[in-house]
Amino acid sequence: MKKQSRRDFLKTAGAIGAVAAVGAGGISLGSCSTAPKKGSGGRMKLSWFPYELELQHTFTVASYSRNSTPGVQVRIDYDGLVGYGEASMPPYLGQTVQSVTSFLEKVDLGQFPDPLMLEDILTYVDSLSPGDTAAKAAVDIALHDLAGKILGAPWYKLWGYDPAKAPSTTFTIGIDTPDVVRQKTRECADRFNILKVKVGLDNDVEMIRTIREITNLPLAVDANQGWTDRSAALDEIFWLHENGVVMVEQPMAIDRLDDIAWITERSPVPIFADESVQRAADIPGLAGAFSGINIKLMKCTGMREARKMVDITRALGLKVMLGCMTETSCAVSAAAQLSPAVDFADLDGNLLISNDLFKGVQVVDGRLTLPDLPGIGVLPL
Repeated sequence: MKKQSRRDFLKTAGAIGAVAAVGAGGISLGSCSTAPKKGSGGRMKLSWFPYELELQHTFTVASYSRNSTPGVQVRIDYDGLVGYGEASMPPYLGQTVQSVTSFLEKVDLGQFPDPLMLEDILTYVDSLSPGDTAAKAAVDIALHDLAGKILGAPWYKLWGYDPAKAPSTTFTIGIDTPDVVRQKTRECADRFNILKVKVGLDNDVEMIRTIREITNLPLAVDANQGWTDRSAALDEIFWLHENGVVMVEQPMAIDRLDDIAWITERSPVPIFADESVQRAADIPGLAGAFSGINIKLMKCTGMREARKMVDITRALGLKVMLGCMTETSCAVSAAAQLSPAVDFADLDGNLLISNDLFKGVQVVDGRLTLPDLPGIGVLPL
């Protein structure tokens, strides 16, 4: 295990030679003809480097504002193949570059002879600490990318999903002044089929009315625990519904579960848990309080846990949403492998930054378009 320079990190393995191409149906990364590759007794090598994600606009939610997000890029090398992963740490996760790198120092993948031993490896990784979800997600994503390249298939195919069922993704507009909100809306309204609006302060009505000056696209809203009175929140949700809002995320604080259940029972639109849910074990306790669950790789430890969460959520009769943090196309493309199985997708984290390191999932006519590349479907830029 070692820390790597960015230049060395982004060197591509010769076995993956797919190149970008433009097809009749839109942008494609091309088909990969790499055959399944069997290991030859090598050992996995884990490496990483810190990488600050720079936002194109100041991003404001109900509890904070930021212009960048700290991250750590990870790779696993094995027999000439490379698996890519990443950890992204927005402030509310309580994780840092130092905590992620300290966790990665503990990980010994060399003890496992076969990268396809996903359950054993990721159970071991999860056992190294009770938290560190973003760091665990970075290893999980890189391992899934590597395993998919060994098997010669993208994970949506390995899981049996139809990529044509991938939904439209929302594009997020943070809390801001009317002039900035108009600018952001103009920049994205003709490229997406649904927008997501951050609310939860005292300018919610102004935000929605400003956006409605520009577009009539359906809207999702995320209060980020910002509403404090359940009756006022419900009144606002009815007004939002009248103004084209089709779903609401996390209306109140996570310790207000009874109030959230009261809202959900009366709401004209589905209410999704975000901050209230982290891992699969959290879901059963939320079944009576929310209409659906928002799954994020950085909170749940990665693709393995996210797939379990999709299955549990469906079994409980709830809706499923896929979200993300501010991330490169690496982590966003990893999450997108699950997108054909969900109701809503909010996978725009890579579109909000100015310094992406990868090319992967694309948005074509507002919909997520999954490349036919093995693993998580990314190529380094």
